[in-house]
Amino acid sequence: MPNQSYLKKNIALAWPLALNGLLMQSMLMVDTLLVSPLGEIPLAAMGIAATLVAFIMGIQMALANGSQLVLSRAIGSGNQQALTKGFWAGLIINLSVAFIFWLALHLGDQAIVTALADDPKLQQQIISYLAISKYLVLFTAITQVIIALFNSQGKSKIPLQGYLIEMPINAIVSYFLIHGFADFGGMGLEGAAVGSLIAIVIRMSYLSFCLKADQSLDLSLKQSMPALLSSTRLHSREIFPVAVNVTILQIGISVYQLLYSQLNINAYVAITLIMPWLRAGTQFIAAWAHASAISISQAIGSRKLDDLAKNVDKSIDVAVMVSLVCAFAFAGLSLILPNIYPELDAETYQALSLIAPLYIFLPLVRGYNTVHGHALRALGKTTSVFKINFIGQWLISIPLCALLILYFEVSIFWAFAIQPFEEIVKALPFRQLARKSLKEFDSKKAETLMYD
Repeated sequence: MPNQSYLKKNIALAWPLALNGLLMQSMLMVDTLLVSPLGEIPLAAMGIAATLVAFIMGIQMALANGSQLVLSRAIGSGNQQALTKGFWAGLIINLSVAFIFWLALHLGDQAIVTALADDPKLQQQIISYLAISKYLVLFTAITQVIIALFNSQGKSKIPLQGYLIEMPINAIVSYFLIHGFADFGGMGLEGAAVGSLIAIVIRMSYLSFCLKADQSLDLSLKQSMPALLSSTRLHSREIFPVAVNVTILQIGISVYQLLYSQLNINAYVAITLIMPWLRAGTQFIAAWAHASAISISQAIGSRKLDDLAKNVDKSIDVAVMVSLVCAFAFAGLSLILPNIYPELDAETYQALSLIAPLYIFLPLVRGYNTVHGHALRALGKTTSVFKINFIGQWLISIPLCALLILYFEVSIFWAFAIQPFEEIVKALPFRQLARKSLKEFDSKKAETLMYD
């Protein structure tokens, strides 16, 4: 019965998280569609600038995910004071990091853009877009921590509602600001940035209103400044390894893409086409892993540890089942890709066929590792998770990929095979660490995580 209750709770948490992830993926696609009539230079400028801003937002989201574990433990314990300190500590950390990035974009935009693009017209377009979109990171810092608080309460539908409000506003406002209406001639590329900024401010306002309306929360600061600073220091010690881990993995993905660009053009196009589908499809696995981490953290906070190992095993079993569904979906995708992209070269279709078994298999082992990683972070093993990911990706897989592509000049199959190989390399260490950590986890270890 506990497992059934655990599963129901996780499913209720996970499906809004999965839809959130899909909506985030689709927002850039909508902006790209709206900007594409402006021509290649604005489109390229938005692609470069948006990638830079998205990278920063990924770090902010990772910090918020770390805060989510702290807040989930506070929810489980029923300690309102710990919840309040955790929320403000997370907000201070995320806003501080956001301000550092904002300052870097504000003062170093010229140097950053010069390093990313050679064409003067392209550089100017990127700078114009960044001049507005850099403010997104400040509002994102606030929204991500509020979202983490709602998720830790099990109210993941509220952030989903925020995205459902933001998306149409972003699309409609951006369209008119880009292309104009009536006597207004439009702002071009800058209109896309302004539209996104307006939409995220509205989403932040909605989430803040929901936060204020929540009668179960009292987030008024009653602690002394030294107590809050101490909480922030301990909070940052736990969540920064999460952010570093995500950052390293993001950079690793970019390095893979750079290495794949050294393959022939058809192979590179094939990988470029399949990557968005992979990111979208694995959102369901990631959402289940996040939900599992929240539930485990709440159990640790409430000191309900009797079913902890059993519930982690159940999370892994479900993650494998979701991964199987994802693999079958990718198998179906492989059959209809020629219909989705009907005007490609024959060599590109051949390249897509060659890597089909690999991207069909990839979610199986990636899903297994993802749920292990999130469960281990909930158990306080953030540094150990980082070490496994760093060794598997940066010390083994990326050097091997570089060797195969740059020295042996292998085909697309063996080049892309490194991604599932990386997940296989990490699978056994993740499993062994999870078994060991669960065996050793007791009320004393739970107490060490409750530093508030």
